Amino acid sequence: MSATLTDVAARARVSPATASRAFNDPDRLAPATLQRVRAAAAELGYETPSPACRTLGVVVPDLANAVFASLLRSIHDQAWHGRHQLVVAHTNEDGDREREALDRFATSTDGIIVCSPRSPQERLDEIAAKAPVVTINATTDHAPSVLIAADDGLRQAAEHLRALGHRHVVYVPGPQNSWADRTRHAALSEHCAEQGLRLTVVGPQSASVAGGLAAAASVVASGATAVVAYNDLVALGVRAGARKLGRHCPDDLSIIGIDDLDVASVSDPGLTSVHVGITDGGTLAVDLVLGQIDGPPRHDDVHMPSQLIVRDSTTTPA
Repeated sequence: MSATLTDVAARARVSPATASRAFNDPDRLAPATLQRVRAAAAELGYETPSPACRTLGVVVPDLANAVFASLLRSIHDQAWHGRHQLVVAHTNEDGDREREALDRFATSTDGIIVCSPRSPQERLDEIAAKAPVVTINATTDHAPSVLIAADDGLRQAAEHLRALGHRHVVYVPGPQNSWADRTRHAALSEHCAEQGLRLTVVGPQSASVAGGLAAAASVVASGATAVVAYNDLVALGVRAGARKLGRHCPDDLSIIGIDDLDVASVSDPGLTSVHVGITDGGTLAVDLVLGQIDGPPRHDDVHMPSQLIVRDSTTTPA
C-alpha cells in the first residue's frame, strides 16, 4: 500500500496539516521543518497528488455558525493553493436539504467534503460508493474521516473543575443527531466519573447563543456550580441567561465552552474553552479528498488533538 500524507506526518513527527503545508504552502514552514517533512516523504516514497484543478462540493449544516465559517475558510484556503473550485451547500440543519445536496454533488463535482453531517452512516456510505467523499465529524465504512474531537480537552476540563473544588457539573448538549455532541457527552461523562464529579444533563439545545439562553433556567435549577456547554456559543448564551436569573459567572457559576472561537478570548470574563483543531481539520480534509480522487481509496479516521484553554470564566465555587 502506498504511503499517505498521514504516514509522512507521523514519520516527520508533525501534524498532518503541517505535512500538507510542506507540499502546498512551503513558505509558511520553518526550513528545518520543511526539510524534515520532505525527507520523510522521500523515505516513504510518498507521491503528491495530481495538481489538476478540481471542483469540490462542501456541505455544511449552518453557515451562520462561527465554527463552520472558520472551517469553511480553512477549506477554501487549502483548496486555493491548487486553484480548486468550491461549491458550497448550506443545509440549515435540514436532513432533506443535506440529502439533496449530496445527491447533486455526487454527479456534479469531483469530490465531496461533508461537515458534521446529519445523515445516518448508511446514507453517507451510499454516497461514498458513488463519489470520493471525506467526512468531518462523522465516521463511515467507505470514506476517510477527520474527527475534530474534544476528548483530551474535556479530560483536562474535568480535572480543572475538580481541582477548583467543584463537585456538581451540568452539561448543555447540542443537536441530538450530531456526532460532536454524542462524543463530547460520552467523553465528559467518562471523565467526570473518573474525577468523582456528579454530572447532570439538560437539553438538547440548538448549537447557538439562543440554545444557551433556553437552557439557562434548567442550568440554574440543577444546583450545579459549573457548566460545560456543547460549544462556545451555547456557553455564552448560558452565561447571559444565568445572569438574568441572578447567577453570575464565575462567582456563582463556572462556565466552560468548546471550540475556542475568537469571541471566547475577548468576552468578559474571558471564556475557558476547549481548543479543537478546526483550521487543521479543514486543511486536512481537502488533502484527503484530493487523495481520494487521485489515488487509492482509504477509509481511516484522523483524530485532531484538543487542549483546555483556561481563562476567567472558571474559579472556585462560592
